[in-house]
Amino acid sequence: MEYRIVLQRMEFRALHGCYELEQKVGNRFTVDLEITAELGNVAAEDSVELAVNYLTAYEVVAAQMRITQRTIERVAMNIITAIYDSFRQVRHVKCTVSKLAPPLGGKLEKVSVVLEK
Repeated sequence: MEYRIVLQRMEFRALHGCYELEQKVGNRFTVDLEITAELGNVAAEDSVELAVNYLTAYEVVAAQMRITQRTIERVAMNIITAIYDSFRQVRHVKCTVSKLAPPLGGKLEKVSVVLEK
């Protein structure tokens, strides 16, 4: 049996962007993460140790957000790779990275990319 863990609207200040100013000043970003994993004996044994620990998942995302990248596509790819590296029971990851109020010359709430693996 599989189960999902969903972390919604994690917010970070980070230096991602293709413009030099973005990499100096930074911007606000959100990350939504949906992890599908093999349940195994997590529920039957009520075992945190066997589960995909969502605190650890958050820390993985936070660590990746601290690594400056030019594209949010790369950020999302790095997050997915790091999640797979952290939890052997993961079967699928969907990651949405959004840049809030991107500098596009007009009013825009956010721009997002969604990657799945």
